[in-house]
Amino acid sequence: MAPTRRPSDGLLARVNFPLYAVDMLTSRHILVAGGGGSSKTGVANGFEIYELYHNGSHFCAEEVLRHETGANVVMNFAVRNNGRRSYLCAGQEAHCQMYHVQPRIECEDEAGDKEGKKPAVERPHENGVRQRGQHSGVENLSNGHTPAESSAATAADILKQFRRLRFDIQAADVVQTDFLSSAEPLQRVVRISGNGRLMATGGTDGRLRIWSFPQMALAAELTAHSKEIDDLDFSPDGNYIVSISKDAQGLVWDLGTGKVRHKLNWQTPEGVKYLYKRCRYGTVEAQKDNYRLYTIANPLGKVGRQRGYLQQWNSATGALNVAVGIDESLASLAVRDDGRFVAVGTMFSGSVSMYIAFNLQRVLHIPHAHSMFVTGLQFLPITNEEGPPISSDTEAAVLSISVDNKVCIHSLQQRRTVPAWMAIVFMIIMIFAVFVFCSYLGI
Repeated sequence: MAPTRRPSDGLLARVNFPLYAVDMLTSRHILVAGGGGSSKTGVANGFEIYELYHNGSHFCAEEVLRHETGANVVMNFAVRNNGRRSYLCAGQEAHCQMYHVQPRIECEDEAGDKEGKKPAVERPHENGVRQRGQHSGVENLSNGHTPAESSAATAADILKQFRRLRFDIQAADVVQTDFLSSAEPLQRVVRISGNGRLMATGGTDGRLRIWSFPQMALAAELTAHSKEIDDLDFSPDGNYIVSISKDAQGLVWDLGTGKVRHKLNWQTPEGVKYLYKRCRYGTVEAQKDNYRLYTIANPLGKVGRQRGYLQQWNSATGALNVAVGIDESLASLAVRDDGRFVAVGTMFSGSVSMYIAFNLQRVLHIPHAHSMFVTGLQFLPITNEEGPPISSDTEAAVLSISVDNKVCIHSLQQRRTVPAWMAIVFMIIMIFAVFVFCSYLGI
């Protein structure tokens, strides 16, 4: 059964399998993955790629590729784009499977002639990239609203409308990344460093493994945790990596020495034990060489809607800068590539919230964005080197996925601010008014 699209605000696509991982393949292509596992339930396993665009009023998505992975559910993945092609490293049971994702330009009229079919009816949209009228994935609806009529196109624009970016996925190397002996081994997380030279994996055996990339040769193995590793992230400069685990430890590792640089410690409320759930580094806005660490934490052994925390840490000292309580356990975390915004997804209500990164002030809240817990979040990039970002009228936008099979997007509208020149003029006028008033009173 092909994915479908419903006219509902925030909903981009609905897939016919549970979703566990999301990332941007390019500056305008979404990659999601998941599946139903190896049991014979009829639920597929694999990837979906969608092209994202903005029609002037709403974000819209069109299915580009569906790739099924047989009996192997994809619980986690990492993407590295080197310009000519992308590397996709996917966690499948105890192994990490690398895929080569090769982009290619396809002309619709040529494709139609080869198949003996007429070319699909074309419709221009944002940035000259065309939207097909026929496809097997998402309906041509913009969140339930009819797209605005496009203006007259030039000859060059018309030619562009018949060119489409396609992707070919080919399986490459595979390595075993988890070796738990007492139960079934499982890779829980995989990350690729910002410079593309290292890959890190963690899983149920608690070992942090560092691999050279893209060779996928084991470079270091650290006995990091006594229980399974839940999340990892490389620092933006590539010198450190943070690991969190079900043993309640949050550790920052120096990749140069292989030793712990910091332990993440904080005074928990009422002495309740908390477990870190997710971790992400984020740059400090306009300061590429400076960055912060963000985590989410939930109380251990509590049932129901317990209070989770979003935390910001000083990356140099490992001290907790600020934390905000959220009246629910948290499931997912994302930081925008410029370090300006942070987003969290909840465990029980399926809600999504967005925060200003430097002070953790909430600026957007979408209650019940999903019917079940939010398994993944990803901001639309604004500093992507592989292509221009999507033009829109929003200040920030974050994608969310869930085991409810939905891919959604949540936008923060541009907040109105007073220009600096207007504030200066207002201050001058106020000073002049006070001076006139004082003169009138003879003061």
